[in-house]
Amino acid sequence: MGYNDTIRSCRTFSYTSEGPYRMRIYERPNFQGQMMEFSEDCESVQDHFRSRDVYSCNVLEGYWTLYEHPSYRGRQYFMRPGEYRKFSDWGATCATTGSFRRVTDIRGSCWKPHSLKVMFPPLRQIIFYEDRKFGGQHYECMSDCADLRAVFERCRSIRVESGMFVIYERPGFTGTQYFMRRGEYSDYMGTAGMSHCVRSCRMIPAHSGGYKLRLYEHFDMDGEMMELTDNCPNLMDRFRASNFNSCDVMDGHWLVYEQANYRGRHYYLRPGQYRSFSEWSGSNSRIGSVRRLADL
Repeated sequence: MGYNDTIRSCRTFSYTSEGPYRMRIYERPNFQGQMMEFSEDCESVQDHFRSRDVYSCNVLEGYWTLYEHPSYRGRQYFMRPGEYRKFSDWGATCATTGSFRRVTDIRGSCWKPHSLKVMFPPLRQIIFYEDRKFGGQHYECMSDCADLRAVFERCRSIRVESGMFVIYERPGFTGTQYFMRRGEYSDYMGTAGMSHCVRSCRMIPAHSGGYKLRLYEHFDMDGEMMELTDNCPNLMDRFRASNFNSCDVMDGHWLVYEQANYRGRHYYLRPGQYRSFSEWSGSNSRIGSVRRLADL
């Protein structure tokens, strides 16, 4: 298995032996570049995908295991349904993917009990409660959810069991947003400055690589550019500027704040290009401070 130490965590999962199974792999991060969709096992990725580098993946249905080498050999990674915008999101240290196969019934011929040796990304969980102080019915979530109206009508308190999340006042990851780390939020609406209860949420995936963020004076990544690789509590002191109209998140996950010292309204930035402040849901171009989202 290649462990340097004893096992420290494990995860159970619900499997199906009947399917369906569907997964899309991409040659670039953030679901860019060539895409191929699979519904069956693939013994050699290079035979189908012109290369062995898979930088992002969207598991639409079923559970899968990715292997670093062809013929289901080498280090392996367990994939649940969800979006993986970069190979580090599924726990890999590089983009090399040699083969993958469906996780079917472990009692059948596809899997033997002793062969299920998969590497799991850290568990993340947020719980939404109907009433304040964690009362009433609740809903557990461990991934992105674009529209929470389908699962509850109201939410008055939230508990983050593990990981980091961003909640949004409107469906589709829009409206006022608020960053949440592990902890209890018995009356989050007042703290977050929301007029309505949470309607969508986004899970912040683990990130083990570097951090790089470029802020631009003008729209469309034009004008003077300032690059950051670490937290900055006061952009005015450092760059003599506080208005940035576009941004390129090259690596890592970040929060940008309207005011210095990590105060005021804030916005979650994933890897990608933001050609206007409106693309990160900002109402203006002001940014007072920036910090990395380390996996807390």
